[in-house]
Amino acid sequence: MSNDKTSANNPAAKLWGGRFSEATDAFVERFTASVMFDQRMALEDIQGSLAHAQMLSEVGVLTEDEFRQIKGGLKDIAAEIEAGEFPWEVALEDVHMNIEARLTDRIGATGKKLHTGRSRNDQVATDIRLWLRGRIDLIAAELTRLQTGLVELAEREADTIMPGFTHLQSAQPVTFGHHLLAWNEMLARDYGRLMDCRKRVNRSPLGAAALAGTSYPINRARTAELLGFDAPTENSLDSVSDRDFAIEFCAFSALLLTHLSRASEELVLWTSSQFDFIDLPDRFCTGSSIMPQKKNPDVPELVRGKTGRVNGHLIALLTLMKSQPLAYNKDNQEDKEPLFDAADTALDCLRAFADMVPALRAKKENMLAAAAKGFSTATDLADYLVRKGVAFRDAHEIVGQSVSFAIEQDKDLAELSLSQLQQFSDQIGEDVFEVLTLEGSVAARDHIGGTAPKQVRAACARAKELIATR
Repeated sequence: MSNDKTSANNPAAKLWGGRFSEATDAFVERFTASVMFDQRMALEDIQGSLAHAQMLSEVGVLTEDEFRQIKGGLKDIAAEIEAGEFPWEVALEDVHMNIEARLTDRIGATGKKLHTGRSRNDQVATDIRLWLRGRIDLIAAELTRLQTGLVELAEREADTIMPGFTHLQSAQPVTFGHHLLAWNEMLARDYGRLMDCRKRVNRSPLGAAALAGTSYPINRARTAELLGFDAPTENSLDSVSDRDFAIEFCAFSALLLTHLSRASEELVLWTSSQFDFIDLPDRFCTGSSIMPQKKNPDVPELVRGKTGRVNGHLIALLTLMKSQPLAYNKDNQEDKEPLFDAADTALDCLRAFADMVPALRAKKENMLAAAAKGFSTATDLADYLVRKGVAFRDAHEIVGQSVSFAIEQDKDLAELSLSQLQQFSDQIGEDVFEVLTLEGSVAARDHIGGTAPKQVRAACARAKELIATR
């Protein structure tokens, strides 16, 4: 079939062409077509059509023989698509009309009966939900794989001391395992959001038709069941025009990428020669075309960069829907490319992280040496004084004076003598040096959410248990 010739000479050749007396302009035909990108929902379109046809046969709208012909034709078309042999036609506009026209070519007039009781409006709403549900399940699996690797690494590094930062300045010592579990908490919230989003995706709009339902005796609960949806949608107008689920998914993706971007930023910093906290395997890095010594952390840098495009997709979909009246409008053709790319980007970034994170190697000596800088046990000294009966504000002042003195002496607090420390408070005794060690500082925060290695291991066990129950 020749697209331009068919359109120019015979407008009625369009599946909707009976109303029209002249052909679609060639440019308009290309401009309004979506088959270039919505063909990726082809198998979902066939899945929805099979369920619709089965339901029509069960309620008596199609005969058993007609259903058998349609089912066989659709399965043959699915095989063509999977083999890359399907002849996509821009003149047929979209994935739905391409498949329907191909079905009619294959089985004759019976193929024209498939569209009974539905519209492209509820058809595309069904396809996109089926496609997104499948992508959500893939993303959920990758999130789980990443979290599993992350928690296992945290457990191995439960005793590895590193500096904790605020304002990117040394604050208090933590452990590498504790820091990694902070990443896991962000991802755990992402997983919860994704599963919550899936609940709203998993409703069937099939049967809402163009906007007002259909007069045929359809069984929407049956098609929902056949397609694995939890239930049919409630309102036909909303069914064909709702894209909240796509916006919600993009919001999830934007938050997920924001979290991966924060982790990426830390990986980039930690692999720099200024920090030198970790080593990334060569397979996740690239070199420089001019500087032979370079090993660039391209994977985390690219994940950090891709966050912007996913944020953009969220804004695009919000803007797309903000002024649309009910029900379906052609604007909604613009929902797919942002959604598709957001899902692809989220999945790819998760795969990269899930492969990369378990392969991180901590440079423990460098982390420990960095934690010893910047007076990171100063808060422990203040807490020590409070336990001796000193008011916290007074303790804060005493420690500030001690730090100022240590800076003048070019020493850490732990390197000052007892007499030097006691000049700022007579409450300081020989036991002070127990709290000024990095190991003592980390171990002292022995509570849920704290940095003590045994608490980190307990947190890892809880995280593993939660992941295992998914």
